[in-house]
Amino acid sequence: MRKMLAAVSRVLSGAAQKPASRVLVGSRNFANDATFEIKKCDLHRLEEGPPVTTVLTREDGLRYYRMMQTVRRMELKADQLYKQKIIRGFCHLCDGQEACCVGMEAGINPTDHLITAYRAHGFTFTRGLSVREILAELTGRRGGCAKGKGGSMHMYAKNFYGGNGIVGAQVPLGAGIALACKYNGKDEVCLTLYGDGAANQGQIFEAYNMAALWKLPCIFICENNRYGMGTSVERAAASTDYYKRGDFIPGMRVDGMDVLCVREATKFAAAHCRAGKGPILMELQTYRYHGHSMSDPGVSYRTREEIQEVRSKSDPIMLLKDRMVNSNLASVEELKEIDVEVRKEIEDAAQFATADPEPPLEELGYHIYSNEPPFEVRGANQWIKFKSIS
Repeated sequence: MRKMLAAVSRVLSGAAQKPASRVLVGSRNFANDATFEIKKCDLHRLEEGPPVTTVLTREDGLRYYRMMQTVRRMELKADQLYKQKIIRGFCHLCDGQEACCVGMEAGINPTDHLITAYRAHGFTFTRGLSVREILAELTGRRGGCAKGKGGSMHMYAKNFYGGNGIVGAQVPLGAGIALACKYNGKDEVCLTLYGDGAANQGQIFEAYNMAALWKLPCIFICENNRYGMGTSVERAAASTDYYKRGDFIPGMRVDGMDVLCVREATKFAAAHCRAGKGPILMELQTYRYHGHSMSDPGVSYRTREEIQEVRSKSDPIMLLKDRMVNSNLASVEELKEIDVEVRKEIEDAAQFATADPEPPLEELGYHIYSNEPPFEVRGANQWIKFKSIS
């Protein structure tokens, strides 16, 4: 009898040591997938657009949730490190816009290409770099994705071309990448992003013209977060229908706060380009919670009530979470576990980004070219020389 009681006691104590949420998640039967209605896109020069319903699998839903939560927490940590003066220089945060980078990545192939402006941290992560490499780049350390030399605006990964600091200048570059895809006969597309503030740049319209003339596989994407620096779109543009700006290029306006809507629109646009129909334009209606950059408090040209309303009604992470829980794709406890894991990952990355050494001065001239013999680079005057190694 004593042995039996001891055995029962061990079983009960073992069950008690397990977190209640894990026991609940493990014993619950979740749905494998669910079908959702998504907002219909406004169309320009298109007879039909992306579907208005889509299927989300449990596996994809959990992955999107983790990715969006990671981007959100990473940006909040960057904000904290900046205010502690550990991150210096320019820094543009994308919290609130997570559905854009995650949804786009879900709609293309890893072999496809992407180029964006300076609000690039989220895209750097979704294109495959780790949080450690991103935060270490922000703090200017050797373990950063650009060896600590690029900072917030100049991060790169395979098939990801930055991170560009000159307003609108990445758009002609994106058209050039699309030209390379076509020239080399590859079934690849280039996502070329810019903001509503850059949408009035002349070079963007030049890129439209060349892309349409040569039928380049280029998806021009305007991330419309309502404000170009501190100026609302209504005060900056005679026409705020950015998806129609291509004129002779087909376009669509997409709910950029819904990761599923962005995913389906991106798939549709990529299929359009791969079919040889030329470029297409997407306008993603989104919102940034922080100011334009760290020097902008973000409340001098909009009210705190406006920001709070978007957070409470349209937050991309909240929308996905509600869908998954209400459709039995996940439980609240399971998603909380992911939140805890993400926070730990971010904290570990932040510790690395503050402890890793800075690059030494003698490496200032390194990595100018990707595959060249060593050569000398002139410094601030002709007597200062730096060695450049690929």
